[in-house]
Amino acid sequence: MTRFVVDVGAVLHLATERIEVSDDHELLAPTLLRSQTLSEVHEAVHRGELAVDAASDLLERIWKMPIRLLGDAVLRRKAWRVADQMGWPDTYTAEYVALTLLQADAFVTLDAELAKSLDGIVATATIDALR
Repeated sequence: MTRFVVDVGAVLHLATERIEVSDDHELLAPTLLRSQTLSEVHEAVHRGELAVDAASDLLERIWKMPIRLLGDAVLRRKAWRVADQMGWPDTYTAEYVALTLLQADAFVTLDAELAKSLDGIVATATIDALR
């Protein structure tokens, strides 16, 4: 079984496109994923890009996804160190990277610039790797 950490962009893409993740994979994310997905969907509604009913359906699909959410003290300490190492002012993205370092085989993000910046730090994978 391959373990992938998925960020908010990847999760939104999976849910929007109704992509089925292979049973050979386990998805992981830091607990902050809940708040980030809720906020991203709410912002899309606020901007008029998504109807409220469609947003509700999207959130239901996301909440049903089998993603193991983690957020213990070890992860938080590691995220702090990752943010320092990367020169990031906040620890949000660092939590995903830290979780990948601690428990996963690869990190799935749609952010190509982020993936490139992580070269040599963690393995990254594309959405297609989840099929």
